[in-house]
Amino acid sequence: MRFKHLSLLALLVWAQAATNLVVAQPASNSVAPATNPTALVATDAKSMNDWLLRMHESSKKRAYIGTYVVSSGGSMSAAKIWHLCEGSQQIERVETLTGAPRTIFRHNDKVVTFLPEQKVVRTEKRESVATFPDLIQSADGRIADFYTLKADGVERIAGLESDVVLLLPKDNLRFGYRVWTEQKRGLVVKLQTLDAGGQVLEQAAFSELQLDAPVKMDKLMQMMAKVDGYRAEQPALVKTTANAQGWLLKAPVAGFKPMSCYKRSTSVDSASGDEPMQWIFSDGLASVSLFVEPFDRQRHEKETSMSMGATQSMSKQLGPYWLTVMGEVPVVTLRLFANALERKK
Repeated sequence: MRFKHLSLLALLVWAQAATNLVVAQPASNSVAPATNPTALVATDAKSMNDWLLRMHESSKKRAYIGTYVVSSGGSMSAAKIWHLCEGSQQIERVETLTGAPRTIFRHNDKVVTFLPEQKVVRTEKRESVATFPDLIQSADGRIADFYTLKADGVERIAGLESDVVLLLPKDNLRFGYRVWTEQKRGLVVKLQTLDAGGQVLEQAAFSELQLDAPVKMDKLMQMMAKVDGYRAEQPALVKTTANAQGWLLKAPVAGFKPMSCYKRSTSVDSASGDEPMQWIFSDGLASVSLFVEPFDRQRHEKETSMSMGATQSMSKQLGPYWLTVMGEVPVVTLRLFANALERKK
């Protein structure tokens, strides 16, 4: 999971390093012009994409401090976030407030995770890291092909007047969203994931938020570098392609494009395809990860499935391999991916 909320995908760990991988987001230096969602009941693709891009850019460009709460599958978790952007430099700190203590720092593509109970600090490079306010996985006009934008009123969230819109799926392969964005700049302040009947599967919302907060780049950088007393780990993740690993998707899943692919570096020749692999797809909003590893009779059982709020997963044996498909999409979508994945002849 992308850390869009509080990393619900960590509930099904394929590999500790792999749980922190997320869908890549294209960089952009421009901010889309303001689009008034209250005027958008039926919208064209351009207006919808402008509005989505404005949300995406606002989550990156603004300085803010806030506490957000995630409710999913009958459980609740919370985290505090400090975010700052100075020119091309972005930095943020995310500290969990519930569950096991964990603090994550990101400076551009460098991510440092502190696990104080284990006295472990993990450092890795990633293309991007998405936190709760960053809903959009890619600024892509294809989103309008699979979702409809509909105004749903105005509400006050965390003390801020916010426009409410619905992003409704046009098929049964994805969930819908209700999104609250603060009116001035478009930062997402509350997000609900909805099933086909409009019921809330998962909710993330700021309980308090300070915009244009006095976050200091140098202070966060100093905290990020303070690793004394911690055991350093650096997960051996290598960017690759599914083709290079010997895998292909024989039939595309409507709307979902491959975004990135990683393997865990081992002593096994990468050409054999036996290294654990994560292949990531996105339709611009939802993401799906395919985790492939050698089948281990002692660890892997018969086909299983699990649901936790909006996060669905399924696992199955695929010849001498074990496949886990995971994402914030309906199970029918996961099955399409699972049935389409095959080894290259």
